[in-house]
Amino acid sequence: MRLVGEETFAAYGLAGAPGTDAFWAGARTPATVPDGDGWTALFLRRAGEAADIGFESWSPPVPLRRWGVTDCWYAEVRMPARLRVTYQFLEGDTAYADPLNPVGAGGERSLFATPDAPPQPHWPALGADDVLPLPRTRLRWTSERLGGRRTVRVHEVGGGGPVVLLLDGDDWLYLHPAATAFESAVRCGEMPPVTLVFLPAKDRQAEFGCCPALWEAVRDELLPLIAESAVHADPDRLVVAGQSLGGLSALYAALEFPDLVSRVACQSPSVWWTPDAVHRPDPLGGPVGGTVAARLRGGPDLSGLRVAFDVGEHETRMLPHCALVERLTEQAGATVSVNRSASDHDRAGWRHALLRDVGWALADA
Repeated sequence: MRLVGEETFAAYGLAGAPGTDAFWAGARTPATVPDGDGWTALFLRRAGEAADIGFESWSPPVPLRRWGVTDCWYAEVRMPARLRVTYQFLEGDTAYADPLNPVGAGGERSLFATPDAPPQPHWPALGADDVLPLPRTRLRWTSERLGGRRTVRVHEVGGGGPVVLLLDGDDWLYLHPAATAFESAVRCGEMPPVTLVFLPAKDRQAEFGCCPALWEAVRDELLPLIAESAVHADPDRLVVAGQSLGGLSALYAALEFPDLVSRVACQSPSVWWTPDAVHRPDPLGGPVGGTVAARLRGGPDLSGLRVAFDVGEHETRMLPHCALVERLTEQAGATVSVNRSASDHDRAGWRHALLRDVGWALADA
């Protein structure tokens, strides 16, 4: 972060003296200017108290500075080329979305992309106060294998079709409008009609860490529950879509439950995972590719698997883990698609990959 003068505010397209009503009337940020091979972004907040900008994965918190004795707090943040990121204002223990940014993700988060980041068609711009509509179909699942009860929402897109199981389903329900985005993609012919199943996690570490009980429960309890409901769904063409630990779990399911899972869309899968990794000071510092790579070296026949990989190009420590698993998966006979998104480890960057990769996974259907 660097100090700015009023003329520098003007370089971002802002008029008027900082802190005045005229200044705030025209303020829309973050705003960017080119800076070498990247960008400098200006963030503003109208407030009386100090706060930090908290970024999802990409950067440590950045403090805002006050402009004189005004209510204008600002930060200039150097950003690399091609970055899409989630951020929020942090004031003590409270998080806020950015009221000057019209693109939000839930009530406490905002989304920002540098001007050179690829577009994300189909995803509507939603403000922090917008409430996402929930699918009408709601299944109450009491699982003997996993324990407890959970609510699973189901949404038929274009009349319904192959089941798309969205791990971390609550994120795609309440933070990012997946149902709306899939509807747009189906209307545009980028994928066939599908039936979205939003699967919430009660304990991500336990359920997504290469856990056979989860996939036994999906096979023996959840899919029959969907079949007994009134929705149109085709579980024989199931696609599992997951991110981070969810991506790890989707790959694990394809390896250990091939009769159930043969189409996978995974973004930034946590393939550094081993049973003891989460307890180490540096979870990503263990064997490259973790447990999944070790399993792939055992020579499984993956000729029936179709799997799309995506990882953020700014996830420098994840890239070696993912690259090895991608290569070993293809060598085992799977049909593989590999892409890199303009993001760090951030759902903001996974949104376009989710639609693209589900469409690709179903391209042979």
